[in-house]
Amino acid sequence: MASAAEGGDAAVMRRRYWRWSKADFFPESSFRSWSSYGGALLSTAPRLRDRITSRSSEAVEAGTLIAQSENPLRRCLSWVDLAFLGFGSVVGSGVFVLTGQEARFDAGPAIPLAYAAAGFSALLSSFCYAELATEIPSAGGSFSYLRVELGDLAAFLAAGNILLEAVVGAAGLGRSWTSYLAALIGRDPDALRIHVPSLADGFNLLDPIAVVVLCSTSALAVSGARLTSTINFLASLVGIAIIAFVLGGGFAHFDAAKLAPSFFPFGGAGVFRAAAVVYWSYTGFDMVATMAEETKNPGRDVPLGLISSMSAVTVVYCAMSLALVGMQRYGEIDPNAAYSVAFAAAGMKWARYVVALGALKGMTSGLLVGALGQARYTTQIARTHMIPPYFALVHPKTGTPIYATIAVTLGAACVALFSSLDVLASVSSISTLFIFALVAVALLVRRYYVAGATSPAQLRTFLAFLGMIVVSSIGLSVYYNSGYARRWPGYVAFGVLWVAGTGGLALCAKQQREPKVYGVPLMPWLPAMSVATNLFLMGSLGSLAYMRFGICTAAMLVYYVLFGVHATYDMAHSEDQAASAVDAATDGVEKGKIVPV
Repeated sequence: MASAAEGGDAAVMRRRYWRWSKADFFPESSFRSWSSYGGALLSTAPRLRDRITSRSSEAVEAGTLIAQSENPLRRCLSWVDLAFLGFGSVVGSGVFVLTGQEARFDAGPAIPLAYAAAGFSALLSSFCYAELATEIPSAGGSFSYLRVELGDLAAFLAAGNILLEAVVGAAGLGRSWTSYLAALIGRDPDALRIHVPSLADGFNLLDPIAVVVLCSTSALAVSGARLTSTINFLASLVGIAIIAFVLGGGFAHFDAAKLAPSFFPFGGAGVFRAAAVVYWSYTGFDMVATMAEETKNPGRDVPLGLISSMSAVTVVYCAMSLALVGMQRYGEIDPNAAYSVAFAAAGMKWARYVVALGALKGMTSGLLVGALGQARYTTQIARTHMIPPYFALVHPKTGTPIYATIAVTLGAACVALFSSLDVLASVSSISTLFIFALVAVALLVRRYYVAGATSPAQLRTFLAFLGMIVVSSIGLSVYYNSGYARRWPGYVAFGVLWVAGTGGLALCAKQQREPKVYGVPLMPWLPAMSVATNLFLMGSLGSLAYMRFGICTAAMLVYYVLFGVHATYDMAHSEDQAASAVDAATDGVEKGKIVPV
């Protein structure tokens, strides 16, 4: 039996990487013929129930599924690499673009507090990611964490939003890159685009430069994680020098009188509105978690890399925003070119070139690290067969998922070529905040519930207190954005409910699992606070964002019912059959959990 298995492994290794067949895209039995697919559709209800109630395990996510890639990703990164990858993925154009806009219209001189609030929320999420990444060191990041703790459907919704944000986010950065290049050479932002009058507004300015930039950064990403990390490290040194210039020049012309007469001209509500918007400047740190499979010592390196990079970024953002409002009164700030205009007003017109160069560097690093992380997400999603497993294949020489990288890049390039920044901006960060909140919930589930070990009474206690945390967090967000926002009784009621839920969890619910290497401090207060802050910021994004989120979610569910359910069901049950022929303990699958996909 062993020789047969070895022969099968050798056959897999001999398969050519560059191939293209129906079996590579649709290997499942449900898609072998139209009649097979029709039969699968008739069984949708029981299959959907099976998928919703199934749970994966860390052994499957970080072990068994890796075979779907045929070749392994290479472990070559240290915590220093991860820290700089985190810095490079987060510090992009956001701080240069959004600071002036939000200081002018929402926060005023209090814009550093908006960055601090958003940074606090991001840091809470990074703590949750750090523990889960050490427990489940998979390329899937949040997708894998949710499959293990919340199930297939929650993970699929996260997967759909991850891929949507990957394509749209990369396209937006590509378009911004062209605009800043034009600014760097003293041209109009649209001067380097091709105007096509026959196309509709918002889609009639073709951007071939964005396509070239996207393809170039992705080409570097597929060359290997080690080379990409080295290039990002060198680029980050340039970025640090530019940030040092902005801070040095800004504080050299700092005038505390420009923070008067009111530090909160738009009140506390304005600060939180600004925090919800500038949160976009912090997105990207979750890409570090997807590199756990390529990290030498994920138990030590991932927490160090994540938390150190996010702490540094928060300090940098608060200092940069304070320098801006200290150089120029908030009412005089140019929302489109805040730092350039502020330096010009201080007699340093040439500094606009440094600012444009800093933004270009940030966007390039963001695209480079994004290409790495997005491809790893896509690889793990494909390993589960939620999308065709063809995109899970890892090249034997580069050790990178070339097909997954090409897929995300082509999607982003097509969107970037036609769509304006205004159109791309309509896809907000609501899905990112939604995923971060789910990850915090998943961490609480992991600590307080173990299938087959947690008693029904303990489970009911945990669910009751978890429900109080979620309901109070949603209620506080809704109340704050309602017509009663100026009345204190609502805040007291929801605050007391949140404290009761979190305190009850700490005192009355017994933790069922201890972290193996790294654990989030102040459990359960810290992840409960992460749930609250992410849901609170979601509530500040407005009804239009929720409408778009709902439409995208509905489209994802249609795909899941027509394809994802059947592909993952077939693979799950083929894995079950294989496990019955071999000792299931070799996969380390937890008793009581289905071996899913």
